[in-house]
Amino acid sequence: MERKIIKTGDGSVTIHLSEWDEQYHSKHGAIQEAQHVFIKMGLEYWVGLNKEKQISILEIGFGTGLNAFITFLEAKKLQLNINYTGVEAYPVSEAEIGELNYSEMLSAENQLGAFQKMHQIPWNTQEAIAENFQLEKQQKRFEEIEEVNKYDLVFFDAFGARVQPELWTEEIFDKMYAAMKNNGFLVTYSAKGSVRRAMQTAGFIVERLPGPPGKREMLRALKK
Repeated sequence: MERKIIKTGDGSVTIHLSEWDEQYHSKHGAIQEAQHVFIKMGLEYWVGLNKEKQISILEIGFGTGLNAFITFLEAKKLQLNINYTGVEAYPVSEAEIGELNYSEMLSAENQLGAFQKMHQIPWNTQEAIAENFQLEKQQKRFEEIEEVNKYDLVFFDAFGARVQPELWTEEIFDKMYAAMKNNGFLVTYSAKGSVRRAMQTAGFIVERLPGPPGKREMLRALKK
């Protein structure tokens, strides 16, 4: 499948899959999407409801590492200790990683080494990116996730249901529900009715929220 680096609406880049006409991040703004969906509606919302400074996060679709990198930057601002797990079946290439401009666009050039380390550490082992940020990248399919009662927050950032509907089924959300702690949240850019219903069938309490630039709505799901 042909892959190419493209610039998105906010100046940050993403990877475009020509055959699917699909991107790793929103073409309206990769960084803007990540900050709105996963930080504002996810991490910051969780912090507002919890006094704890320790949080475990699961990302479904580690991909370019953008969500992990922004979360890493936010951890210092919010004084959090984060255990971050990113699941990815098909890692991006070293050449593609070299073309990603996220540290520059986030005015975090001094943290470029941390972003590079995220991609350089071995798969399937936990490594410290900083004293307050532990990362484990798991190379496997989402269907293979078997953790139970482990995560406070899930960043669900799989490719869209239009191209990979099998990743947005009740079966997958059953696994997410089992993997999460009570009072944990799952956030995703998707707002499809079929996705919302699959989440509800799995047991989640789901709410629609304003979406990132270029998208009217998104979903946040609570495990009670």
